[in-house]
Amino acid sequence: MAETNHFSVIGGATAENARLTRRKMVQRLLAGASAGAAWPLAASSHPIYELLRNNDGILDEAEQRGAANWKPIFLSSQQNGALTAFAESIVPGSTQARVSRFIDLLLSVYKPENQHKFVESLKTLNAEAQKRFSKPFAALDEEQKNAFLTNVSAKPGKLEDLGTGEARKQSTLYGHFEYLKGWISGAYYSSEMGMRELGWTGDYAFAAFPGCEHPEGHH
Repeated sequence: MAETNHFSVIGGATAENARLTRRKMVQRLLAGASAGAAWPLAASSHPIYELLRNNDGILDEAEQRGAANWKPIFLSSQQNGALTAFAESIVPGSTQARVSRFIDLLLSVYKPENQHKFVESLKTLNAEAQKRFSKPFAALDEEQKNAFLTNVSAKPGKLEDLGTGEARKQSTLYGHFEYLKGWISGAYYSSEMGMRELGWTGDYAFAAFPGCEHPEGHH
C-alpha cells in the first residue's frame, strides 16, 4: 500500500490569483521554508535563496522573460546555451520553465565574485565534457549526457582519499555540479511549472513538499 503524503497548508489562493506571479510563488515557497520546510533540492545556504528573498523588483521583471526576442543580460549566448542544456538534463522541464532566462536575470544583479563562481562552474563542467567526448555538453547525445552527469554528481570518497589527484578532481567536479544544481532547482521550483509539480493547484501552497518526480534527472 502506497504511503500517503500529508502537507500543511501555508496559504490559500482565491480564484483571481490562481495564476501566481513569480514573486508570489517565491513568497509562498519562502513562507514554507520559514515554517520549517526544505526548499526542494537546494540547500538553504545556496546563494539563490538570498537573491530570491531580496529582489522583488527582479522577480516582477521575470514575468517579461518570455519575450520571443529575448537575449541574455549577463551570460554570453554560448554560456546560456550550455546552461540551458545542463538545466534540462539536471531538471527535465527546465527549458519550458525558462530556467536559464531566470538565472541569467538573477546573475545580472549579483555580486561580481559570485557571478564569477557561477561562470567558473559552468565553464569547468563544460570543459570536462569536451575533454571526455570531444564535444561540449550541449552537443552530447542523451546517453552521453546521462553518463557524464551520473559521474560528476557522484559524491567524492572518504576524506582520507582526497589526497589523490583523481579524488581531488572528483571533489571539484562534484562541487561545481552541486552549485549549478542549486541554481537550476531553485529557479525551476520557483516557477509555476515547478510549483504545480510540487502539488500546487492554485488553491493552496504547502509547508512541505513531495519528493522529486524526475526519475531520470540528476537531482
